[in-house]
Amino acid sequence: MQFSFKKFLPHLFAILTFMVLAGIYAAPAFQGKKLSQHDVTMAVASAHEVNEFKQATGIDPWWTDSMFGGMPSFMIAGSYPNNYVGQIGVVLNKVLPAPANLLLLEMLGMYLLLLVLGARVWASVLGAIAYAFCSYNMLIIPAGHVSKVIALAYAPALAAGIVLCFRGKYLVGAALTALFMGLELYANHLQITYYFVLLMAGYALVESIQLIRAGKVKQLVIALAVIGGASLIGAGNHTMRLWNNYVYSKETIRGKSELTSSNKQSKGGLDRDYAFGWSYGVAESGTLLIPNFHGGASGANLGGAKSETYKTMTNNGVPEESALQFTERGPAYWGEQPGTGGPAYAGAIICFLFVLGAFIVRGGMKWWLLSTAVLFTMLSWGKNFETLNFLMFDYFPMYNKFRAITMILSLVQFAMVVLAILALKQLADEKPSFESLKKPLIYSLALTAGVSLIFALLPSLFFSFKTVAEAQSGMQLTGNQGVDSQIFSSIVADRQSMLRSDAFRSLLFILLAAGLLWAFVTNKIKEIVFYPILILLVVIDLFSVDKRYFNNTAFITATEMEETFTPTPADTQILQDKGHYRVFDGVAGSGFSNDARASYFHNSIGGYHGAKLRRYQEIIEQQIAKNNMAVLNMLNTKYFITPNQQTQAPIVQTNPDACGNAWFVNEYKMVADANEEMKSLDKFNPKQIAFIDKRFATEVGNISIKADSTNKIELTDYKPNQVTYQSDAKTEQLAVFSEIFYRGNEDWKAYVDGQYKPHFRVDYILRGMVVPAGKHTIVFKFEPESVRVGNKIDLVASLMLVALLGLALFAEVKKKK
Repeated sequence: MQFSFKKFLPHLFAILTFMVLAGIYAAPAFQGKKLSQHDVTMAVASAHEVNEFKQATGIDPWWTDSMFGGMPSFMIAGSYPNNYVGQIGVVLNKVLPAPANLLLLEMLGMYLLLLVLGARVWASVLGAIAYAFCSYNMLIIPAGHVSKVIALAYAPALAAGIVLCFRGKYLVGAALTALFMGLELYANHLQITYYFVLLMAGYALVESIQLIRAGKVKQLVIALAVIGGASLIGAGNHTMRLWNNYVYSKETIRGKSELTSSNKQSKGGLDRDYAFGWSYGVAESGTLLIPNFHGGASGANLGGAKSETYKTMTNNGVPEESALQFTERGPAYWGEQPGTGGPAYAGAIICFLFVLGAFIVRGGMKWWLLSTAVLFTMLSWGKNFETLNFLMFDYFPMYNKFRAITMILSLVQFAMVVLAILALKQLADEKPSFESLKKPLIYSLALTAGVSLIFALLPSLFFSFKTVAEAQSGMQLTGNQGVDSQIFSSIVADRQSMLRSDAFRSLLFILLAAGLLWAFVTNKIKEIVFYPILILLVVIDLFSVDKRYFNNTAFITATEMEETFTPTPADTQILQDKGHYRVFDGVAGSGFSNDARASYFHNSIGGYHGAKLRRYQEIIEQQIAKNNMAVLNMLNTKYFITPNQQTQAPIVQTNPDACGNAWFVNEYKMVADANEEMKSLDKFNPKQIAFIDKRFATEVGNISIKADSTNKIELTDYKPNQVTYQSDAKTEQLAVFSEIFYRGNEDWKAYVDGQYKPHFRVDYILRGMVVPAGKHTIVFKFEPESVRVGNKIDLVASLMLVALLGLALFAEVKKKK
């Protein structure tokens, strides 16, 4: 077989185009600058202890004491040496500097899918650009949602493999499905993957119906079997990761609560209010067509010195500098969400082509994409469309494990882009006359350009431009009710102006695209002219909106990045203590339980993670939030970082009552259930008494405690995955360890003088053990079965993937020969 460079040249040009566009948009990345991404910063802080231990020992501890008193690090950091597809993902991430690499991967993934669907290179390039640069996919990059972007990048490529399987190209389809299933799971964003599976389930249903109607039941059975087998191979590369996460999830806020008095989901899953905290407004979905349909972003520009708000404020004596600062980052957004970094804008031209595709594309593919876009848009409404979404949340498998349903809009844009490009494909393939296209073209213009024109001319006819809270109580800005009312009226006027301006903007882009389409269909221009101009219009449209929310100001220098983790004088003071203790960060910007900065330097009571252990979260809500010092003492909270009352600078307060790493109690009490155990912590002395759930009665036995002041137990060695104590007691004692109880006797195992000994949970979240008389060495080891066995399965699946890819490549070469 000879390689045809001529055939590959268009694809090489496409790849170079993607690289250039990614480089232009993320130019500061090529100057050594980094994105200041909140979630990435939190992740670095969260993983600091784990990474330091791995660097020193070469071992992944899979546990960290640096957050929330201690938690598994499965969702924070770790390496998977036998996961070959994960190693491929690491290499692909380094092709370009971040975040240009993410943009390139998104474009390549969609490009592959569109080629498999039969679109020509030019149309596939357009669709790839539209998918990567639709605003919702761009907004998550500066926020630091890197895993989400990677999952969105590989989703179209995985879809391409599945499509090939259904079309009878089993071997190459299986190879791509296995490879990209592995890369999709490598992203480690199960929520996006879950939504993508829902999307592809719809496609599988449509294809199944078509194959059955065509009498191709055998082809359907083979396709489903191949897809299932290939998916298992791809997923098998991540056995350890998935097994870890599955086991861990049952212990987190996504699992069941044992507090019967709790308002949490008794069947497990997130609290409904928490899950739907970010829900798109029904009317807010107009942002897909008009970016400023609901004000864009929280803290967006109202118009600066040209705004009505600025004029009203300065006319009422507000200093110009203050007025300008307010209007440049003012309350522009008036949608249903608590706050947002920007709208879900699919692009005016893509919306136009999507609607056109709904009229002219034939077959099940159209109905799949159209129904997906509609259904997923309704799902994005969350609590604003209770009839559907509460039903899904309560009864649909795993749906209640995820929050921030608005992210499903990324897959709405997926469906819109694919159908838009299929419309162009049909026009290129069938070359219809303008007469046959006239009616669907008019309908499409009416539903996009016409809607844009209506909102451009009559925005106040539809909206009050006020949030529910604003409509009820207005705004309190200056303290003068009359002035506040005037300013609020000006803000409403500026919001109207923002909508009007963007509606005219969308109208212009749609008319330009429609005119270009007319010229192409009537043979006024050739394909070589039509596509470059259309691509340029799409790039201008999307880039200009994206840059409102994600521009060069999001990048900082390497020096500025390092300053993020420069210890304060308070940190330095605490770090002089080389013991093992915990710290309460009372100056954390987002609150101690939503900020991981302290975890970079200390073992923190708080942290930042979306999957906290449920019992610990309940302790936060029902005890720590009430300033229960007894609970903080039992967690060995030795230092509090608090603000200086005069300067607000962080200062250190030492807690002399911290219980230490381990202690013997004088008595214990067996309690009936989790409710009684939690209630017992309201008022108690943790060094005197321990509360134990009656289910651990066997492990406790019939111990009769005899207190003696000479008895002692102390920490002698600490590693994240192994903690060692020395005990010396005249009689059998009940020891409490200031470490989080997690899957005791399953993942965390205890050994006394090298012999396994069961331990149990005390005081709702801590570890306890009956310690024999005399001198003993007590060791806790973190030994998850999911790590030991999962690593072996990873290797087997990785070898199967290599074999499948090799077989597919061999077959393709042989076929062409």
